[in-house]
Amino acid sequence: MLSSAAPVTVGTAGHVDHGKTALVAALTGTDTDRLAEEKARGLSIELGFAAVALPSGRPMSLVDVPGHERFIRTMVAGATGIDAYLMVIAATEGVREQTVEHARILEALGITAGIVVITKTDLAAPGAAEAQARELLPGARVVVCPPECAARAAPIRLALDAMAERLRARATRPDPSPILHVDRCFTVTGAGTVVTGTLVAGALATGDRVAVYPAQREVRVRGLEVHGEQVPRAVAGQRVAVNLARMPRAAVGRGDALAAPGALRAAFVIEVAPGPLHGAVGARVHVHHGTRATPARVVRSADKAHLRLRCRHPLLVAPGDALVLRDGAARVTLGGAVVVEARRQAHRDPVRADPPAPRRPDALALAEQVGVAELARVEAEIREMIARDGRLTLPGLRDRLGISRREAKAFLDYFDAAGVTRRRPDASRVLRDRADGGPSDRRIDVCAS
Repeated sequence: MLSSAAPVTVGTAGHVDHGKTALVAALTGTDTDRLAEEKARGLSIELGFAAVALPSGRPMSLVDVPGHERFIRTMVAGATGIDAYLMVIAATEGVREQTVEHARILEALGITAGIVVITKTDLAAPGAAEAQARELLPGARVVVCPPECAARAAPIRLALDAMAERLRARATRPDPSPILHVDRCFTVTGAGTVVTGTLVAGALATGDRVAVYPAQREVRVRGLEVHGEQVPRAVAGQRVAVNLARMPRAAVGRGDALAAPGALRAAFVIEVAPGPLHGAVGARVHVHHGTRATPARVVRSADKAHLRLRCRHPLLVAPGDALVLRDGAARVTLGGAVVVEARRQAHRDPVRADPPAPRRPDALALAEQVGVAELARVEAEIREMIARDGRLTLPGLRDRLGISRREAKAFLDYFDAAGVTRRRPDASRVLRDRADGGPSDRRIDVCAS
């Protein structure tokens, strides 16, 4: 039998402006849009976190994800480690593009338990949206949210509690090795470097020694917090803030992972079961895992029983991990894949993913090499970082994208020249606004010749 105290993490999903953040606020009393830009635009940009009180007393964390198509990578990072979903669909619009996209991502991650909530029923009848929801997610319970804000929470809390009772919580699984994929990193005065993430396996306790991957730098856990409360120990299924002793802020960032020494491998070559990639040999894809993402090429493995992903940047994987696979333009989710084997050294593999590209650092060469889709993706990353930190630095961009200093500088030079960013005297960047001479709300549209 499951212990009623086993923690569960639930992630929101759904199209932009369908009411995910408002629903989380009704359930928890917490506004997860903490950034000034999020409040000004009425749009979630970063992940938000809150604790919900269930009637049974079971601890539950909610992860609120952005619904805009430009923040899919952030959505996948938030969905990593969740046990179930809370799909939000507005009665005014029904199932939209990102509703379907988020459903595909959840399926790729193997997350089958969930609840659909129909919102904005004060503006439209819920019948059509409810029918579409049942067609998209036939196994999910559908709850029609009452128009009155104060009445929203009770029926959804009951539905969440009933669903949680049927889940096999991560804390009950026999996996003693802790794994946490970092989605935020910051400095607290008097405490030092703090990283946050969902503990997807094992447990962490104050005083434990863990490794920060991919650098494999060992560090001591100085302290732990779960939803703002200091705890001596955290278990899988909980949102955790980890204070790392004597860890420089520049040495860890989003996309890194905490795990036991030797537990993970930074792999460039990943073998997977064919799954949705059947017949896709030679295709370019984007691979998402944990809080990392990388372009890759699909090739045939040596034994021809599996397919091989040749990644541009390493992923921190272990056999059995789920991957989310998107098309080469990073616009459509193809499906999921399960890691069979992971290898570190890409250059020793007999099949190359890409021919060697010329290493020209100027901005025009960058546009020629990476193309419009990659520039748009990097622009979205830059906007996220500036919205979160108030500025952008060369080391920050390099760490976020997992690229070399030279490549990061080329991206910064390009976006300076395109009028998206403005360089300040301290060499950091901010978004250029209309007063600076250029629009700050447009997408990059470059056709390199």
